Amino acid sequence: MNKRRVVITGLGLATPLGCELEAIWTALLEKRSGIRRITAFDPAGFRSQIGGEVPPFNLGDFIPKGYRKSIKIMSRDIQLALVASYLAVKDAGLVTKCVVERDEAAGRPVNMDPARFGANIGAGLICADINELAGALHSAVENGEFSITKWGREGMNNLTPLWLLKFLPNMLACHVTIVHDAQAPSNTITCGEASSHLAIGEACRIIERGDADVCIGGGAESKMNPMGLIRQDLFDRLARTHNDHPENACRPFDCDHCGTAASEGAGLIILEEFQHAQKRGAKIYGEVVGFGAGTNTTSWKEPDPDGHPIAQAVEKALNDAGLRASDIDLVVTFGSGIPAFDEGESAGLNRVFGSGAAKPLCMALKGALGNNGAGSGAIDLALGLLAMKHNTIPAACNVEKLADQCRIPLVTGRAVDARIQHVLAVSYALSGGQTAALVVRKI
Repeated sequence: MNKRRVVITGLGLATPLGCELEAIWTALLEKRSGIRRITAFDPAGFRSQIGGEVPPFNLGDFIPKGYRKSIKIMSRDIQLALVASYLAVKDAGLVTKCVVERDEAAGRPVNMDPARFGANIGAGLICADINELAGALHSAVENGEFSITKWGREGMNNLTPLWLLKFLPNMLACHVTIVHDAQAPSNTITCGEASSHLAIGEACRIIERGDADVCIGGGAESKMNPMGLIRQDLFDRLARTHNDHPENACRPFDCDHCGTAASEGAGLIILEEFQHAQKRGAKIYGEVVGFGAGTNTTSWKEPDPDGHPIAQAVEKALNDAGLRASDIDLVVTFGSGIPAFDEGESAGLNRVFGSGAAKPLCMALKGALGNNGAGSGAIDLALGLLAMKHNTIPAACNVEKLADQCRIPLVTGRAVDARIQHVLAVSYALSGGQTAALVVRKI
């Protein structure tokens, strides 16, 4: 059976550099960073006090008026996903239930079959609201110690009955599919920073085999909370020496890389069967032609220094696309800024592309955006598509001299013009070992 072709027709982003595509793109070209001192809570007691926070937004602007009562049971991660989903749908020119009910003045009917609209959304480990949890825990203390008996009898009663619904990873996809009335297959991927790529890859498979005509894919996550930040710090992943100048903290592949910057963000894209997109006259950013995944079998929390899992995912994506390594014009790296992970990623890319001068140019975004968790991959892919659209590769922030073990053709200094036909985007999970790669072709 021939696979149906899958194209990308809409992009929706919520990042520390804002939520408007062209504004984010301009900021990248100007090498502006969205990393600041954390304001969501007081970070004074943390060794790393910086992060990437999405600028304030009114969620009511992105969901139907009648759905706003549900905001009280939405975590930050859910809210970011809803913002990105609305922007992606609007960018694609789709009219969903959300668009009709939100944009009442538009007066347009839904222009797609809800039963053929699916979703695959990556999510992280959503951290509980400490303020909500603390009161309930306090009521379970007996003689100065936590009592599981008292917790069951009294403590849990001090949580709202719907409390858990804020923190289940699948609630991102639940709310997105409800507001947009997406009734085709839906799934949630929870594989750390690789979640977006894996979700997009699965969404493509759903369309290829004919189970949907349109899917929304990507991911969202916020690490801008005490539990999210301390978890990354305990793993020694965060930059701790740049609290006074946070915009310079995350330095992917640089000789002074010293850790990543925790962040938040969402990236959701509209994937659509090619003829379906053509029929409605949709603009097309590119065609997804390759998807591959791999796993680090050496450690669940440390990268393979030889880069085998990265190379495995890339080679599978190239084989799926029917392309050679020399066909790739741009690699959107993950570039965490964590030395061991940067070195492992570089080793994996060099395994595939060799060490010659013909290697594709690379771009790195974490210096400007930080580590957006489960949202990272889709954000990276979307910005890679904008690079292909503009035939321009923005320079990486905070990279002055490549580390000796990170010899890749990374664009630094200033943006460069380039003819881009094929984009490869790479991602990996800092914990768990999953890797993934996607190849997109300009059409």
